[in-house]
Amino acid sequence: MTSEEKAQVVAELTEVIGRASGMYFADFSGMNAEQTTNLRRELRKNGVQFKVAKNTLIRRALQDTGKLTDDLSASLVGQTGVAFGFDDPVAPARVLKDFLEKNDNKPAVKLAYLEGVTYPGSQLKTVAALPTKKDVMASIVGSIAAPISGIAGVLGALQRDLVYLLDAIEKQKAEAA
Repeated sequence: MTSEEKAQVVAELTEVIGRASGMYFADFSGMNAEQTTNLRRELRKNGVQFKVAKNTLIRRALQDTGKLTDDLSASLVGQTGVAFGFDDPVAPARVLKDFLEKNDNKPAVKLAYLEGVTYPGSQLKTVAALPTKKDVMASIVGSIAAPISGIAGVLGALQRDLVYLLDAIEKQKAEAA
């Protein structure tokens, strides 16, 4: 690989790493071509990019983006593929978890990096169980909207009760007359 090709790979990786909100480092050794193709297909179907590159090039791209940590550096051994999540940082974890269950725990997930926090590969199931960003946002909006809808309900009940009260007074006066 020429130095120009290496520079291009680092530039591509730097761009992808800069946009990613979640990265999953996996050792794909021991996987056959069919398994690798199926993994890439499943990841792509869920909006996840999967890149394979030399560890030194991945390390350089991580360093260029300022995301290189000791944990990430230590995980860059052997054959490394990186799954990148963009809108939903947990999406790759779900796909990888399902794929591992069907394929004899291959590829081996070394490490997950989600918005500045690293998780060991052994915690993949825990990470995959995290709610999506949309679910969290919906929960927050629901929490904010609940008191407002409660106030609207109380105000509506007050108006309804006032109408019932006036109606009861009118009936009482009609009966008295």
